Amino acid sequence: MTAYDVPDFPPDHLAHQLSWRPCAGIALFNGAGKVFCGKRRPNNLPADAPLWQLPQGGIDAGEAPQIAAFRELAEETGIRSAKLIYELPDWLRYDLPENLIGTALKGRFRGQKQKWFAMQFTGSDDEIDLAAHDQIEFDDWAWRSLEACVEDVIAFKKPIYQQLAARFAHLAAHPPTSA
Repeated sequence: MTAYDVPDFPPDHLAHQLSWRPCAGIALFNGAGKVFCGKRRPNNLPADAPLWQLPQGGIDAGEAPQIAAFRELAEETGIRSAKLIYELPDWLRYDLPENLIGTALKGRFRGQKQKWFAMQFTGSDDEIDLAAHDQIEFDDWAWRSLEACVEDVIAFKKPIYQQLAARFAHLAAHPPTSA
């Protein structure tokens, strides 16, 4: 087991005293059925950690998850040309690995509970601006298949990405048109 594998905490572990941070995630599809995938800046993670992921971010107090999703998409990617095509009805959760409990997510959360949205990109690639916000999340990006995103995400998020790949597969196979 590595320091970034999916955790399995015993019942008396500190993680069970913490809550999950509310978060909105976005699978942004282009016309070819690929999704926007960003390479996170390493920050506290080793440079060789799998750092590719879909845009996501915290939901502010009193903010609706869908509003948070559009806000986070714009902050992390500069993209404002997107329309909602589907919202997963349930929340997906992940726990942080042992070595990140008490440090990641400002030390206040055991992981995240995420509301995921599928969106259609209606703009052009020149709209993408990874430095659109003061807090830069990504240092690279690509349009990738959902399956490639599953392979290249950090291990503790992999179960969520496997669900996303399965539950959004119909959108990748038959991407919506811009019309």
